Amino acid sequence: MAKTAHEIVIRPIISEASMIGVANKKYTFEVAKDAGKIEIAQAIEELFGVKVEKVNTMHVRGRLKRMGRYQGYTPSWKKAIVTLKADSKKIDFFEGMF
Repeated sequence: MAKTAHEIVIRPIISEASMIGVANKKYTFEVAKDAGKIEIAQAIEELFGVKVEKVNTMHVRGRLKRMGRYQGYTPSWKKAIVTLKADSKKIDFFEGMF
């Protein structure tokens, strides 16, 4: 069963490091753990109406968190850095963050 674009792209990552990449048309998203690079590129193109040049993905491990004497791990997740083509328009969502 194929996933929809909204199921593949979970949320944008808004951090200081990811905002530096916006100037070079590199946008960072949290994506589904089982999504491939081609699926991610198609989902971004469908959601935002842009042209994707390449997609870099990485798995982010859960971190150890403690509350008093109890400890556990935050969930692991997958991150995708999407680079847009030079002739593509920018993603409007990120432009208001500066």
